[in-house]
Amino acid sequence: MLGTGVFVVWSPAADRAGRWMLLALGIAAVVAYCNATSTAQLAAVHPESGGAYVYGRLRLGRWWGTLAGSAFVVGKTASCAAAALAIGAYAWPDQARWVAVLAVVAATAVDLAGIAKTATVTRVLVVLVLAVLAVAVGTALVAGTDAAAPDVPSGDVGPAGVLAAAALFFFAFAGYARVATLGAEVRDPARTIPRAIVLALGGVLVVYVVVGLALLHKLGIAGLTGTLTPLSAAVEGVAVAETVVRSGAAVAAFAVLLPLLAGVSRTVFAMASYGDLPSQLTRVSGRGVPHLAQLVIAVAVLLVVLTGRLVGAVAVSAGAVLVYYAVANAAALRLSPQERLWPRGLAWLGLVGCITLGASLLTERALM
Repeated sequence: MLGTGVFVVWSPAADRAGRWMLLALGIAAVVAYCNATSTAQLAAVHPESGGAYVYGRLRLGRWWGTLAGSAFVVGKTASCAAAALAIGAYAWPDQARWVAVLAVVAATAVDLAGIAKTATVTRVLVVLVLAVLAVAVGTALVAGTDAAAPDVPSGDVGPAGVLAAAALFFFAFAGYARVATLGAEVRDPARTIPRAIVLALGGVLVVYVVVGLALLHKLGIAGLTGTLTPLSAAVEGVAVAETVVRSGAAVAAFAVLLPLLAGVSRTVFAMASYGDLPSQLTRVSGRGVPHLAQLVIAVAVLLVVLTGRLVGAVAVSAGAVLVYYAVANAAALRLSPQERLWPRGLAWLGLVGCITLGASLLTERALM
């Protein structure tokens, strides 16, 4: 959740919601919370790897599981492309697309070697991202408001624009599902998974609100809509801070890309094992890596990187992941009273929220 989204989602969200951008963030957080409670309840009852792909199969039927798994693969393939394009945008804006290609190739090579990201490395990367965000926020607040980027009227922003912005913000929150997909590897999952998901979501929401307020203070809505790299724009002119933010954002996005590529390939491997994808994708290398699935996903990501745009990749990812969570919420509605940890109404609210935000992304403007 503290990866690609926090560095890139502000600009397209501000473009669609205008001065209502933080309202859109709040809507996304509410839907994410509902999804988190549904996912946490299901993970506690079904502590198996696979997330909504497994929950849909077990609670709703094979077709729903396949839908969730397919949405996950499509959405996370787009997320990989968005992460790669974000690396290019921050690291070398003039050659962003080719830097993105190199990032995908490098991440694929590392994943094929069977090198896994450990919990220790994860902690280091989270601290790094928080440090970069602290530099960006502190510099933006100290530097004061950018007079060249005044606020813009938002009279033409309607509910559809706010909902589309909320859907884009949802892209940034979606990482909490990673806890649930590792259900088979967690100690005391009935207690640990629900707490981990809710605490992670709450902590990240605080970070997003702080960053959003700092960016609005420094750049205003007009300044936000005029750049794809808002955090570097907020510290522009402060040489050390700009270097820290640009390099930190690139490292953070690569830290997302590396495990995400591996994770998508594992989902493809699982779907092939269940017979939902060609059996050839279950082939494993001598290092225990599903290399064919890994290469297929890498090629798909490269195609998106070479033909798509950063905002479009974010929108496609958000839309597909909303479908994934719609299945999770529907599956949570099938839980018995004894299995339920939160009110059933939250699953209904999550289901309606996913459908509403997903529909908002079908407009041409949202996918630009």
